Amino acid sequence: MCQRWRHTIVAVAVVTPLFLLPLQFARSAAPPKAQLSARSVKPIPKAQPTRSVKAIPKDQLPDRSIKATQKTQLPARSVKAIPKAQLPTRSVKAIPKAQLPTRSVQAIGISTLQPESLRLPNTAIEPIDWNTLKGWEADDHAAAFATFLTSCRPLLRASVQEGDKRPMYLALTQVCRQALAVGRLTDDQARIFFEDNFRPLHITKLGDSAGLLTGYYEPIIDGSRFPTGIFKVPIYRRPLDLVPPRNSIGPGFPNKGQSLRRTSSGALVPYYDRGQILDGALDGKHLEICWIKNQSDALTIQIEGSARVRLEDGTILRINYDGHNGYPFVPISRILAERNIIPRKEMSLERVRDWMHANPESAEVLRQNRSFVFFRIVGLSDDSEKKDAPGPPRDREAVGAQGVPLTPGRSIAVDNALHVYGTPFFIQADLPLTGEKRSFSFDRLMIAQDTGSAIVGPARADIFWGAGDRAGQLANHVHHPGKFALLVPRELDPVTAGARIPLPPEKPSFIAQAQISTSPTTCHIGRTFGGPCAIPRPARPPMLGWVAVRNR
Repeated sequence: MCQRWRHTIVAVAVVTPLFLLPLQFARSAAPPKAQLSARSVKPIPKAQPTRSVKAIPKDQLPDRSIKATQKTQLPARSVKAIPKAQLPTRSVKAIPKAQLPTRSVQAIGISTLQPESLRLPNTAIEPIDWNTLKGWEADDHAAAFATFLTSCRPLLRASVQEGDKRPMYLALTQVCRQALAVGRLTDDQARIFFEDNFRPLHITKLGDSAGLLTGYYEPIIDGSRFPTGIFKVPIYRRPLDLVPPRNSIGPGFPNKGQSLRRTSSGALVPYYDRGQILDGALDGKHLEICWIKNQSDALTIQIEGSARVRLEDGTILRINYDGHNGYPFVPISRILAERNIIPRKEMSLERVRDWMHANPESAEVLRQNRSFVFFRIVGLSDDSEKKDAPGPPRDREAVGAQGVPLTPGRSIAVDNALHVYGTPFFIQADLPLTGEKRSFSFDRLMIAQDTGSAIVGPARADIFWGAGDRAGQLANHVHHPGKFALLVPRELDPVTAGARIPLPPEKPSFIAQAQISTSPTTCHIGRTFGGPCAIPRPARPPMLGWVAVRNR
């Protein structure tokens, strides 16, 4: 038994080293502990998660899920979710309202903007001082201020978007706000107001030394609502097919340029002239406002631009200028003088009217003036109220193109393509105010409130004298030169305007023309303009030569 245990122990002792030998060999050949742990971490804990992520969520990645999900949801839901106040269109309208140029002028005043210059074509502008205006101190500034207030109300009623865009218009609206705020002023207060808010500029047409003044009035003529044996000459309203001239400027119907007529085919052709209208070109179009007695009265109404037509029942029909056919006005007086029918020295509107009354069949003379004027009704009134009143009520005066009642002796008609209604002018002239040949000094502050087809140019004005025969006598005797001082709001910059005035071409001096040539002295008759063979001529100033060329 002991022998058996002894053999067992020996066997265990021999076999055990044999089992431990591989383990020892594995330990000696194994890498360090740090490397073993790293390898064990990489293949087991990290490789499986990364592989599982790459293998499984390829179709569930966030970018793909967003694209797949929100393609149909983003546009509708995002637009509805954005606040309305943050939309681009609303934000543009809401933010820059106070920053728009046109609105900023109304809100904060033009004085906060950069000074702008006047842009009057073919005009010479010269800044002057108040003390250079003869008769300025003695004028009735309170009466001029009241007339200015009449023009301010329509200027402020029209918005900038609907009204005139010229710098003068915008500047006048700022002055008008101050004028309406102060109300009525005394003579001294009104003078100080004009001097504080305006500056005078002497204006003339390039090449002219002075402007031109004429007069007009509102004739009172008998008429009828219907044609009769006595009242057979129609007064027409503006036709619907009358088209203003191409590229016309200025508010309202323009004063110059060829007016057009749109045919049934849509083509534009020159409008009917006076001869065609007298022959019945407008018959059957129902354009007749009223009928008067003769063509001489109709011509007077067209020349003056307004009239009071006393109808059968005593009602006064007020009509005013509303357009023209685009042909230049040719005075009948010029035609009669050229034909030696009336001597030039005896020419007057009364002589022309008397000749036309005595020669009603002479329609051929009228046809020489191709211009024709159309009218609009501005009101009806009962003239019987004048008998009890010391003077005609303010609202009974003629209405100008600005749409306001005119003030006799203070309202003028100007070229509305150049000037803005409501502009003050100080005019100096010598006029026959008593109906005699002797002239009197006329120095007065006037307000532009009307226009006319014959009133063209920067220094051209037609003075309104009122209604009736006495006003007609004053108006018919005024055709005189005058000095024009344009009153410009101080926000405008006249210095910049003066710098932009075009100068006449400078003629080469006589010295430059007479320089001795260094070429040979051989002379050729008829071709020598300088050099030793030139015939000397008396020198004259260069400007005189320029004036002579301009006057040809």
